[in-house]
Amino acid sequence: MNKIKKSLIAGMLLLVIVLSIPTGCGIDDSTYKYTSKDMYSDEMTDVSNSESEKTVNTSTEDTTRLTDNTNVLSGQNAIAITQIPEYSGTPYVVINNNIPQFSDTDLSNVSYEYYGELDRLGRCTTAYACIGKDIMPTEERGKIGSVKPTGWHTVKYDIVEGKYLYNRCHLIGYQLTGENANNKNLITGTRYMNVEGMLPFENMVEDYISETNNHVMYRVTPVFEGDNLLANGVQMEAKSVEDSGEGILFNVFCYNAQPHVTINYANGDSAEIIDETVTKPDVTAPQPDITVPQPDVTVQQDNAAATQLQPQDDGIPQQTDGSVQPKSQSDTVQVWVSATGSKYHSRNDCGNMNPDKATRMSEGDAINMGLEKCSKCW
Repeated sequence: MNKIKKSLIAGMLLLVIVLSIPTGCGIDDSTYKYTSKDMYSDEMTDVSNSESEKTVNTSTEDTTRLTDNTNVLSGQNAIAITQIPEYSGTPYVVINNNIPQFSDTDLSNVSYEYYGELDRLGRCTTAYACIGKDIMPTEERGKIGSVKPTGWHTVKYDIVEGKYLYNRCHLIGYQLTGENANNKNLITGTRYMNVEGMLPFENMVEDYISETNNHVMYRVTPVFEGDNLLANGVQMEAKSVEDSGEGILFNVFCYNAQPHVTINYANGDSAEIIDETVTKPDVTAPQPDITVPQPDVTVQQDNAAATQLQPQDDGIPQQTDGSVQPKSQSDTVQVWVSATGSKYHSRNDCGNMNPDKATRMSEGDAINMGLEKCSKCW
C-alpha cells in the first residue's frame, strides 16, 4: 500500500514538472510587423504567408505588402558599375531601353514602402515602394541634418548652385513617401545629381499620382564601386500599375557627379577643376543593357549666306533665317513636357496639357527620358 502511495506521489510530481517547462524557448510564431511609414519597427504581429508574397499588418487600417523576391529587395538586379558609361556631361543615361526590371508578382495596387538594411560599411541599399496618394506627405518636410551618410563632407564651391557640393539625397524623394531623417533612405549626393538627375523623375511620379490616384512601383538603388563610401550614382526604376506603364515607365542611372569638380568616391573628398580637360568615353565599345539616345537635330537654312548668329532670350543662338544652330553636338532645342504624358511638345498648352504643370527642358533631355516628339505641335 505504501508503495502504491509513493508511486502516485512520484507521478504527480513528474506531471507538475512537465507542465512547468516552457515550450518553444519563449519564441512564438509571430514576426516583425511593419507600418507604411516605419519599415523597421520592433513591434510584433501575426503574418500570413504564400509562395508569392507576404502581407504584414500593423492594424486593420494599415496594411503593407512586401515581395518575397529577395533579389529585388536587396538590389541584386541593379546594374553593374562596369556597364555604366563614364560621366560625359549629362546628368543621367537610360538603362535597358528605359524598361524597369519589375516582375509581374512585384506589381501591387496597395501602397507600401521598404528600406533595405545598411550594409557592413554603413551604406544604404535598395529603397523600394508601391507609391500611392495615401502615403504621400501632407505636411512640410522636417529636419534631416542629424543624418551623416557615408562619404559625407560639408564643403562649398562658388561654381555650385547653393554653394554646397553635397546634399543629403533621399533615395525615395520626400514628396513621394514623406520620409524625413531615415538613415536607410539618405545618401551623400551632389547637388547636380539631386536636382538635375533625380528631381525631374520624382516630380513626374508625384504629378502622375496626384492627377490619376494610381499607384507607381518605384525602386532606387545606390551603386557603389568596391568599398567606396560615396555612390557613383543611383539607378531609378518606376512603372505605373493600373495602366501597365502607360503613364510612368523609366529605368535610368543618375550620375553622382558635379560639373567642374573632381570627386574621390572612396571617401568623398573633392577639388575644383581649374584647367578642365574633358575625356569622352569610347562610344565604339559595347555597352550591355545601356541605351544612350542621341538626339536627332536637323538644322534648316533656307539662305546659305545667312550664317550670322543672333542671341535669343533663352540664350540659344539663332541664325538670321530663324533656324536653330546648336552650340555643340548636344541638343539645345527647348521643349515642353507634360506631367504625365509620353510626348514632348513645342508649346506648353498642346492638347490637354496643363501649362502650370508643364516642364521646360532640352529636347535631348526629353529624348533621354524616353519621350517622343508630339506630331500635333511640331
